[in-house]
Amino acid sequence: MAVDGNEALRHTVTVGGRDWIFSAVSMGNPHCVLFVDEPAALIGTLGPVLEAHPLFPAHTNVEFVRRIGPDAVEMRVYERGCGETLACGTGGAAAVAAGIRLGVLENKVTVHLLGGDLEYTQADDGHLWMTGPARKIAWGEYNLED
Repeated sequence: MAVDGNEALRHTVTVGGRDWIFSAVSMGNPHCVLFVDEPAALIGTLGPVLEAHPLFPAHTNVEFVRRIGPDAVEMRVYERGCGETLACGTGGAAAVAAGIRLGVLENKVTVHLLGGDLEYTQADDGHLWMTGPARKIAWGEYNLED
């Protein structure tokens, strides 16, 4: 992210004449986490704008998160270069990490995604552990000779 410092919690960006507050988190890949009231209403319009915003020179994944309680959130994710996806493990981790740092989530959180639920637990050493289902959603073949 193109800002000074090591941390970007509660950072503000203006898009469409409105200020949006987000937290930038790196999980080895970049994430822009916004806590909002209606993730589904924003993903298709704000997702692509934030993904390619100049604040993110290499583009970013964008997580729209609705806090259900201190131990649960609903999340929609707009992945850089892909658009909306059914689930994102690092996106859920980024949302939980940001929520813990912001003081709005506990250290054990269920993230409800279109593709299913993921469980995150922050260990005493600060590491985040994720558990959840793995399902095949597509199958294909690639011909290397063509």
